[in-house]
Formats: sequence, C-alpha cells, structure tokens
Amino acid sequence: MVALSFSKGSNGLIPAIAQDYQTGEILMLAYINEESFNLTLETGYATYWSRSRNELWKKGDTSGNLQVVKEILVDCDKDAVIFKIDQLGDVACHTGKRSCFYRKIENENLIDINE
Repeated sequence: MVALSFSKGSNGLIPAIAQDYQTGEILMLAYINEESFNLTLETGYATYWSRSRNELWKKGDTSGNLQVVKEILVDCDKDAVIFKIDQLGDVACHTGKRSCFYRKIENENLIDINE
C-alpha cells in the first residue's frame, strides 16, 4: 500500500489536483484523506474529502461528471498528489465550467477567461 503523509498538522488532508490526462489541463484542486485515497485506488474513480460538508465526496455522484483516474503522481514529500483523470462529462467545477481555474489576474484585475 502506498504510504502518503496524511499529517495531523493538516487535519489529515492533502491537496489533490485533478488534471486532464490527455491535454494536461488543470481542472480542479480538492483535498483527500487516507480513506478517500484508498477508495480512489479501489474504485478507479476520484474520491475526495469535502471540507464544507465534512464527508467523503465521489466526484460526479450527483452531477454525473465522474472522474476516472488514469494515473496518480505523488510529490517528493508524499503530501500532495495529481490525479490524471478522464473527465466524464465536460464539467469539473461546481460552477458549471470545465475547470475551476477560469479566471486570471491581468493588470491587477481578476477577469474571466473566455472558453
């Protein structure tokens, strides 16, 4: 079993970046705990920990926009991961956008990026 550093200093959570495995596009950032990580490994579907609801969250259970995990990258300290995923349905963000990263800073202003 893979031993990640789910340290107590971060409430047992580590960041998980969801990245389109074909295009490299960053779709979202969420958090995982040991239980959600193990479920992701077991099922092949990205499962996160919802900090707002304080519960496990299988991405797409309610929206249908599931994330099939194709590969998992682990950083050097083993306290962050990248889920390289196949996004089923074209929406990863709860706002209805493909990516949660749909804004940029330009000339000290926050603007939406045209999709």
